[in-house]
Amino acid sequence: MEYLMLILGFLLLIKGADLFVDGSSSVAKILKIPTIIIGLTVVAFGTSMPELSVSATAAIKGNNDLAVSNVLGSNIFNLLVVLGCCALVQPVRAKWSLLRKELPFSIFITLILLLLNSDFSIAKVWKEDQVFVLGRWSGILLLALFVVFLFATVRSALKSRDEITADEEDYKMMGPLKSGIYIVIGLAGIIWGGDLVVDSATSIAVDFGLSQTFIGLSIVALGTSLPELVTSMVAAGKGENDLAVGNVVGSNIFNILLILGVSSVITPIKLDVTAVYDTLILVAASIIVYIAAISKHEIKKTEGALFLLAYLAFFIYVLLR
Repeated sequence: MEYLMLILGFLLLIKGADLFVDGSSSVAKILKIPTIIIGLTVVAFGTSMPELSVSATAAIKGNNDLAVSNVLGSNIFNLLVVLGCCALVQPVRAKWSLLRKELPFSIFITLILLLLNSDFSIAKVWKEDQVFVLGRWSGILLLALFVVFLFATVRSALKSRDEITADEEDYKMMGPLKSGIYIVIGLAGIIWGGDLVVDSATSIAVDFGLSQTFIGLSIVALGTSLPELVTSMVAAGKGENDLAVGNVVGSNIFNILLILGVSSVITPIKLDVTAVYDTLILVAASIIVYIAAISKHEIKKTEGALFLLAYLAFFIYVLLR
């Protein structure tokens, strides 16, 4: 039964993402808002809903390992697998505004998370057997940064409305009602499909005797990141690169600031040293992606393949440790 639910979840994700991309792209044109802004906000929030649901529920139940490992694993998956797969579909071009603002901000908040997760103590990390805590004040700080990000993004959207080119305005778009219906139905399919994939994949993993941390970093992270993967690949296939890249960067920002912020405010999250190591890996992955994107303002197919190999190495590391 779990395998049937897994297949159904995949089908819902794929069709939901297709509808969601079409509706979101149309809304961007109707409102004369750059597609990158829609990707960073509406699409990013929609595809981050599975992570929010899983991590918040885990925090309420006191399953802290799952709450944190889900976010860290999802963000690493987004950077290496989602962008890697999109680059294999076609080279992913990154706008200068994204390279100048959102991507550096994503790296900045990941560094903040590394400091918070390590309790600002290198000596404590070296001891390895210490317990670290992502407390309520840390959660409040993350949520405050989230508000700043939303404010800056909305402000940027309002300033950019008059800068849409004639070519973008000629883009074939649906009416407002049809666009809204596509977004709602697509989002419902994404969330429901992601939920089915997570539940069935976790049940299968438990049957095979895999650890909770491994499940959070790999199986659940992969399942909750499937909306980002499918949505971004569909967007890339349709030539909506801004939507694809904006979705990944926006989702990573949402995951750290909103999801970990909410989860740690609900209840302080206790971590072991492996969570600090995983955060360090996320920092490294973020910097590598940024360097690849800024080198020629695009991520090529070769770099996409290297991203996938890097994720495979990370997966093996998590499996063996």
